Amino acid sequence: MKTPGKSDITIRHSFRRFVKRSRVWLLMLVLLTAATAMLYLVTSVSQSKETVSVSLNERVDLPPVQQMSDINHERRERVLRVAIAGVISPAMTLDYYQELLQYIGRELGMEVSLVLKPSYAEINDLVKGGRVEVAFVCSLAYCVGYHDFGMELLVAPQVSGNTVYYSYLIVPKDSPVTRLEDLRGHSFAFSDPLSNSGYLAPSYQLSLLNEKPASFFNRYTFTYSHDNSIAAVAARLVDGAAVDSLVYDQLVKKDPGLTSKTKVITRWGPYGIPPVVVNPNLDQDLKKQLQEFFLNLHKSEEGRAILDGLGIDKFVVLNHDAYASLMEMKERLG
Repeated sequence: MKTPGKSDITIRHSFRRFVKRSRVWLLMLVLLTAATAMLYLVTSVSQSKETVSVSLNERVDLPPVQQMSDINHERRERVLRVAIAGVISPAMTLDYYQELLQYIGRELGMEVSLVLKPSYAEINDLVKGGRVEVAFVCSLAYCVGYHDFGMELLVAPQVSGNTVYYSYLIVPKDSPVTRLEDLRGHSFAFSDPLSNSGYLAPSYQLSLLNEKPASFFNRYTFTYSHDNSIAAVAARLVDGAAVDSLVYDQLVKKDPGLTSKTKVITRWGPYGIPPVVVNPNLDQDLKKQLQEFFLNLHKSEEGRAILDGLGIDKFVVLNHDAYASLMEMKERLG
C-alpha cells in the first residue's frame, strides 16, 4: 500500500472542506429541477459565485513569488503553488490532477499547494500578482492575461495528436433543437465570462446573427465549470449549453451515464488548446525546470500513466499565434 507523501496530504487536507461545498452545490442542482426553482438557480448562480466557488488559498497566505537570488535555502523548503482554472468542478479537479501534482512535487523536490478560485479572472489575478508559480488556464483567459500583463505560455497539452479543441453546443438528448437559432427564447448555460468554448465562441456566433445573449435567450446562467453545464443540460435545468470539447469527450469515456442524456448538435472551432502559463517575471531557473518537467513527462512510465488519465498525449511548446482566432472574436465583440 502506497504511503501518502507530503504533497498528497496537503492536497487531500485542503480539499476536504471544498469538496463538501461542491456536493452541496450538486444537491442544490438536483433540488432545483422544479420550474420555479429554475429561476432561483439562474439568479443565484449569476449573482453569487459562493454556490460554486472553491478557494484553497483560505488555508495559506503566501508572499509573492521570489526571485532565485533572494532564496538561500534548499528547494524542498519552498512551496510550488499551482492554480487550476475551474474548467471542471473541484471534486473532479482533484480526481484528474492529484497524481500529476504529486509527481511534480517529487521531481522538483518541492511541496505542492493546489490553489483554486471560482472564476477564471481570479486565476489570472493570482498569476499576475505572483501568488502562484504556474497555472492551467483557459485559452481566452490566457489571451486576456497576455495583453494585461504579458502572461507567458509555458507548455500546452497535445490531445489525440492535436493542439486544438472545440466549443460544443449541447442540448438534452430528446430535444428537438438542431441548431443555435432554435434556442431563441430558451434558457442557456455558459461556463465562465473568460471561457472561450463556454462563452466567447457562442457569443461570437450570436453576434453573427446580430444578437447578444441577453436579447436572444429568455434567461442564462454561468455554472463556472463545464461538467456543471453538462449536468445542467442532462437534468434539463437549461435548454442548452456551450462546453469544452475536451471535457465533454473525456466525460463520454468516464461518465457516459451523464453525457448520454445530452447530445452535441454543433461544434465551433478549432481553437488553440488551453495552455499552462506562468508570470513573465517568474524565476528563470524554476521556469526552465517546470517546462522541462512537462515536456519530458511522456518519456517515463509513470508520466505516461498520468497523461493517459488526463487524456493527454504529451505537452508541447506553442506560440502566441496559436490563439489568434480567439483574439479576432474578442475584438469583434468589443
